[in-house]
Amino acid sequence: MKKTSVRKKSENKRGNMRPQYRFDYGKAKPNRFAAKMTGCVAVVLDPDVAAVFTSSEAVNTLLRSVISAMPKPRHEQAD
Repeated sequence: MKKTSVRKKSENKRGNMRPQYRFDYGKAKPNRFAAKMTGCVAVVLDPDVAAVFTSSEAVNTLLRSVISAMPKPRHEQAD
């Protein structure tokens, strides 16, 4: 009997990730959590800015105070 050689799995730089995946979008299902996300907006902060804030509430509090300090826009009247 011949012995078969055992091939070592080569790990690429990305770990176990393949360089490319093929997805079958025909089998895709609607996101069941999408209805819960109404009114939410994702914003990406730069790392130096994100280091200052510990939570989304802290960011929202600061932004609301800045908004309240801004001058109100003047609406021009049509002649």
